[in-house]
Amino acid sequence: MNELTDALRRKWLAERLRPAFLALADGAVFRGVAFGSRQDALGEAVFNTGMSGYQEILTDPSYAGQFVVLTTAEVGNYGCNPEDDESRACFLRGLVTHTLNPPDNFRATESLDAFLTRRGCPAIYGVDTRALTLHLRDRGAQRAYLHVGETPIDEAEAIARARGWEGLDGQDYAAKVSCGAPYVWSGEGRFRVVVYDFGVKRNILRRLAAEGCRVEVVPAKTPAAEVLARRPDGVFLSNGPADPSALPYAQEAVRALLGARVPLMGICLGHQLLGLACGARCARLPFGHHGCNHPVKTLATGAVAITSQNHNYALSGLPDCLELTHVNLNDGTCEGLRHRALPAFSVQFHPEAAPGPRETFPLFRSFVALMEANRQ
Repeated sequence: MNELTDALRRKWLAERLRPAFLALADGAVFRGVAFGSRQDALGEAVFNTGMSGYQEILTDPSYAGQFVVLTTAEVGNYGCNPEDDESRACFLRGLVTHTLNPPDNFRATESLDAFLTRRGCPAIYGVDTRALTLHLRDRGAQRAYLHVGETPIDEAEAIARARGWEGLDGQDYAAKVSCGAPYVWSGEGRFRVVVYDFGVKRNILRRLAAEGCRVEVVPAKTPAAEVLARRPDGVFLSNGPADPSALPYAQEAVRALLGARVPLMGICLGHQLLGLACGARCARLPFGHHGCNHPVKTLATGAVAITSQNHNYALSGLPDCLELTHVNLNDGTCEGLRHRALPAFSVQFHPEAAPGPRETFPLFRSFVALMEANRQ
């Protein structure tokens, strides 16, 4: 009986200690142990410098197509629960961590392992994430292949598959993560706001509702004419994944909304789309901004805020009609703009946080003030 019990225990451990690896297109390989869903995946490896908030990160649609490497050493301690989801699914390709801890928190309803397994998201722990992060910082974000499944694959083949993957440039991932049909988030409020869902996070909708807005969400490819037919007081351009240049339909909609002089606010991908619609340029950053500790300076006041960010691309070459309002103090990139003649502004960072600092919450009030002024 003891031998049978020992055999079963060894089998149980073997199933949960399946060797795994992450192979990068530049030939580097990082080894660890599989957890979550046991299915191999292709994606782009980026690192996130946040110290907490892994569930919000996992359910942020802006990570679609990517493997997220968490730089914080301890992961899993507080488990997962339905209240912390920021969207309906996990859209990222996989998670990479240094440790995997069991949950010990009164809010937890399941472990991180169980959460990822249920959501169909593969993951790997036991990785030297410090070395991997430094590698990505020096070499840039990498196409990668994550091997966690039962079917064997050698590292050379995994590297070849990573090199052969199409990547995220020129790909419209916003259409993949957007809602399938319009829906009402909040039916009460002083101002009627239509939100374009390019990959919207729920805390954006919560913040708009908290500022007295009636919030209706529409799919990414909704024509501007359909939005204007709803007679909104304002239109919100949400965050979202991948390459903004792959969304010409969204840029066309933004130009039409600007022509109708509807107040606009954009964040993240929405910020980039507003800039592109007005004639700015947009280019890929070496490894992007992903984390909750990015310092941003407001040019009008000189005030510095610590912000939450998640993007691979940045605007440059703003046309005369746009004024630069915020800059990133790490690399000087554009973090905010406003239109000089029309009621529109945007920021590259995430004022809704989730996860992250909340000191830029007042930007939602600025949007409300813009709608109020437009009514007069």
